[in-house]
Amino acid sequence: MDVSRYADHSPYSDPRHHAPLLAAVPPEPASLHAAVTTAVVHYRAGTTPPTPAQLDDVDRRWVASILDAVADRAPGPLDAPRSPEQQVGGCCRDHSLLAVAVLREHDVPARTRLGFVDYLGAEGFRHDHVVAERHDGARWVRFDPEAAPDDVAFDPHDLPTGEDAPFETAAEVWSAYRAGRRDLTDHGAGPDLPWLTGPGFVQRYVLADLAHRQRHELLLWDVWGASVLPGGTPDEGTVALTDRVAELTVLADGGDRDAEAALTVLWATDERLRPGRFVTTWSPTGRLGSTDLATRRTGWAAVPADAALVG
Repeated sequence: MDVSRYADHSPYSDPRHHAPLLAAVPPEPASLHAAVTTAVVHYRAGTTPPTPAQLDDVDRRWVASILDAVADRAPGPLDAPRSPEQQVGGCCRDHSLLAVAVLREHDVPARTRLGFVDYLGAEGFRHDHVVAERHDGARWVRFDPEAAPDDVAFDPHDLPTGEDAPFETAAEVWSAYRAGRRDLTDHGAGPDLPWLTGPGFVQRYVLADLAHRQRHELLLWDVWGASVLPGGTPDEGTVALTDRVAELTVLADGGDRDAEAALTVLWATDERLRPGRFVTTWSPTGRLGSTDLATRRTGWAAVPADAALVG
C-alpha cells in the first residue's frame, strides 16, 4: 500500500512559518513525547487550573495556530521548559496531531486515530482518546505521544492493537457493540458526563476517525454530515452507514487492501461522511459555533455548558 500521502502535511498539520520548530524535534518516541507534552497541556489534566487563554486554546484547530501560541508565550524549542501558564491548552487530539506534524516534517508517514482507552480516568470506563500511527516501512506502529512508559503497563510507543487492547479504535468499539459484545454506556468523555457517552457518541467517533484517516484532522467537538449531535440517537440510515465504515476500517487496519480502497471510495463518494466548507463546533468552553474551514474563522453563540463536547 502506498502510504506516501501521509508523509505530506494536511492543512491541519501544516506548521506554515513554524516548520523549523517541528524540524528541530527528532522523530523518535521520547523526543516526541517531551515536545508535545511540554508545549501543550491537557485543559482538564494540568497541574494548575487552565487560564482563560488556555481555555480558548482548545479551539485552535490548526497546528500553525497552536505553534503561534507556543512561540508567543515561550520562544524556543518545543521541549524547552515552560511554566504552566505558558503552555498551550489542548487535549489528546492536539498532542497526537502535533506529534504527527513533527513526523510529517521529517517525511515520515503518520496519521491520527480516534478511539477509546482503558488507562485514563475511572476504572472500568473507556475514555475517548486520540493516538497516532507512524509507518516504519513495513507496518503502521500505533503510539500514544501523551503517555510516558512509566505511566502505563505496556509500551506506549508501540501500542497493542485489536479489540480489548488498551486502545481500541472507534470502529472496533462500534462493531463490538453492534455484535452484542459491548455496552456503550461506559464509553465516552467520562462517567460524570452521561450525555457524552453511549452509541451516539461512539458513532460520531467512527466517522471522525475516518476523517482523520483521510487527513482531515478536525476537532473532537466538530460535527458535520452524518455525525450524531450530542445526546442524539442515530437513525437507521446513519447506523447502516456507520456499520459500513466500521467494517471497512477494521478490515483495512488488518491489512486488507481491498477494504482500504473501498474506504477511500466511500469517503470520496458519500457526502454524509465529508466535512464541507462549514462544520458545527460544540466547544468544551460552552460555546456553539459555525466554523468556516476555508477562512479558518468561527462565529460563536453561547450554549449551556453541559451541551459542550468535552474531549
